[in-house]
Amino acid sequence: MKEQQYILKNPETFHLKDIFECGQCFRWNEQEDGSYTGIWKENVVNVKKEGQDYIFTGICKTENLEEEIHTYFDIDRNYEEIKENLSHIDNYMKDSIQYGKGIRILNQDLWETIISFIISANNNIPRIKGIIERLSKTYGKQIKWNGKIYYTFPTPGELKNVTVEQYRALGLGFRDIRLYETTKMILEGKVNLQELEENPNTIEVREKLLTLSGVGPKVADCILLFSDLKRLEVFPIDVWVRRVMNDLYIRNEDETKVNKKQIEKMAKEKFGDLAGLAQQYLFYWRREA
Repeated sequence: MKEQQYILKNPETFHLKDIFECGQCFRWNEQEDGSYTGIWKENVVNVKKEGQDYIFTGICKTENLEEEIHTYFDIDRNYEEIKENLSHIDNYMKDSIQYGKGIRILNQDLWETIISFIISANNNIPRIKGIIERLSKTYGKQIKWNGKIYYTFPTPGELKNVTVEQYRALGLGFRDIRLYETTKMILEGKVNLQELEENPNTIEVREKLLTLSGVGPKVADCILLFSDLKRLEVFPIDVWVRRVMNDLYIRNEDETKVNKKQIEKMAKEKFGDLAGLAQQYLFYWRREA
């Protein structure tokens, strides 16, 4: 594979930190010069800002870097219109969008997103990234670029003979059995990833995801939102989201008494089919600011 370059000219709604640090992805790392280098599928790319443009340099399997960038970064979706619609809801949304105005929801590989968010359960970002990197280095394929070696995320087939003990040796802890069982379910066809991608019924897809080991409601919603399933209406709820929704809208003196159904009902009423994007703006704003 030969090195390619693509320049994204003066894009609207595109900021590296907002995209890569908002909690949706784990294989992009900031470099000393402020650029980011990441791996997805069999692509290794560095992206940096120069003036108002973004320069992507790297290698990709398809030899069409522009197409890969446009698909992965959801470039053709009109985020300016989305932000305009959400900003009219209330000042909280307006402020959160102003803070995270460069967020774009990536189209990440479904299989990688499933495993990544199983790993994310009761975990922190540095540990999640470390586990995923060790998993890829041990079982993925090597890609050499720019004097360094990178590793693809392993496919179900590449993980078919991995034992629970081998997962544990990578630092997975209680998640070792979850990865083992979910990989086995995919390989045995109990859950068909292509069928999930082709099914337009979000409720049915969510119910199928919940049959996977280690996938609870929050992880299922993250998979639905952050993978190439791209269901923008789902509203993942974690401790930060519960806190911000209670602080801003529900206002229960005892935050622990705010249940998931209350939050989901509020999110659907206020944000409708854009609930997932509203969640990202609110989550990123409250956690970072």
